[in-house]
Amino acid sequence: MTVTCDGVAYELPDGSAYRDLARLAQHRYPHDIVLVSEGGRFRELHNKIKSTARLAFVTTADLDGARTYERSALMLLCRAVYDVLGAETQTQVRFSVQGGLYVELKGKKSVSRILLDLIAARMMVLAEMDLPIEKHNVHVDLARQYFERMGRSDKTHLLRYRRYSYVNLYNIGDYVDYYYGYMVPSTGFIKTFELAPYERGFLLLLPGTDNPEHPKEFTENPKVFQALVKAEEWSAAMGILHVGSINDKIAQGEIGDLILMAEARQEKEIADIAAAVAARPEVKCVMIAGPSSSGKTSFSNRLSVQLRGIGLRPHPIEVDSYFVDREFTPVDENGEYDFESLKAVDIEKFNRDMLALLAGERVELPSYNFMQGRQEYRGNFLQMKENDILIIEGIHCLNDALSYRLPASRKFRIYVSALVQTNIDEHNRIPSTDGRLIRRMIRDARTRGITAAETIARWPSVRRGEESNIFPYQEKADVVFNSSLVYEFSVMKTYAEQLLFGIPEDAPESREARRLLKFFDYFLGVDSTLVPQNSLLKEFIGGSIFKV
Repeated sequence: MTVTCDGVAYELPDGSAYRDLARLAQHRYPHDIVLVSEGGRFRELHNKIKSTARLAFVTTADLDGARTYERSALMLLCRAVYDVLGAETQTQVRFSVQGGLYVELKGKKSVSRILLDLIAARMMVLAEMDLPIEKHNVHVDLARQYFERMGRSDKTHLLRYRRYSYVNLYNIGDYVDYYYGYMVPSTGFIKTFELAPYERGFLLLLPGTDNPEHPKEFTENPKVFQALVKAEEWSAAMGILHVGSINDKIAQGEIGDLILMAEARQEKEIADIAAAVAARPEVKCVMIAGPSSSGKTSFSNRLSVQLRGIGLRPHPIEVDSYFVDREFTPVDENGEYDFESLKAVDIEKFNRDMLALLAGERVELPSYNFMQGRQEYRGNFLQMKENDILIIEGIHCLNDALSYRLPASRKFRIYVSALVQTNIDEHNRIPSTDGRLIRRMIRDARTRGITAAETIARWPSVRRGEESNIFPYQEKADVVFNSSLVYEFSVMKTYAEQLLFGIPEDAPESREARRLLKFFDYFLGVDSTLVPQNSLLKEFIGGSIFKV
């Protein structure tokens, strides 16, 4: 039969699989082919070719290809741990770090270099053996019984709430596991990885889309790491270990209590931050930064309430008010305005105004007219007194280049990010970027008239801006605040699903929509009226007591 993929025709025997097609075509591609897109839907390479409509290869240089590689490498790691340490030692993926995944072995307080070398050596042997990664569609009851026998309560809990009668399991030899997403067809595809000891566990370092043949370098971010550890420890103390645990709370009518406890925990952290600011009386500028949809505006409002409660008078300053006039706004490589560049800000004027305020002068602060692309003055005067303090919010607030004239002693820096602390199960993590994308998608549709497809389409550009302008400076913060709420996906489910179903099936964003819809299948829904009006989540779903 003749099969055309990416505009090139190939001759294959009848009954061939996509892997056969990939073998013929691999020499045309600089990076490994790991999936095929058929009519806009992904197909794993072990599948037989049933249709030749709109075929396209997906490589490790594509985001979905990189996700497939990561998932498959993780299964290879789990199989290697199974071989080296036996079935009683379970591998637990805690969260992502810059460069890969942070992993622990349950029951072990540390992992030695010698043990890691043994596991890595076993991974390499398994990769060289090129063992098939087989997929089986089994009844969910049988899957639950199997995982119960194996002592995998995370998966039995998860599958209890599965709405479908059948579930896909994967195996490498006699090692069987469940994964959320696509896999490569054999262990030979996993060629690049590193294991490195870190904290109580170790790092699984994997390639990125920019250089798929080499593992990414690990960037140590101890403050962000500890914020994640702290959040996970709190969740564990509340009995929330995985998505199945959240669903248990909902099914047992206990979700209201969980919401109140999660909100109380955040309020306590915000109160502690306010106390830390007050403990440094020389501080007059609280600088708040964070990636998109982290809830910075709600956080700023709640911090202001706490500061007022201890006798300080906070005044909000938005760095966006200091955007340069539109004709001076820099453009990106696509010729579009780059509002996330530091050059989009009138740095000199910002520093002059802030220094004047610190000196006790009366200053008229600008506003920015986004329609006309101009700074405007509308009689917004400010003169600081003894107990006054500035709450300055902007994506560059942790970058010293923004506030280079302000003395370091006068600044208190806060990094706000939605660091997801709960995973689907011990081998299927929830990326924090997914949480922020879903938040933004809901808010865009509600407040800006932007469709879910448009938000998804713009997201890669947003992420590139974050990588350049925010993440390199996150460790400069005095405090890291995690704005993620353990229950939020259950609340956002209803809002997000209707937006995602509204994306046309032939739209380029439909694949991402299907991935997110499958993700929400794991959650039971929660009534949003249970969410307090001052919650950070209200910034996205609506109904906040604050002007956000």
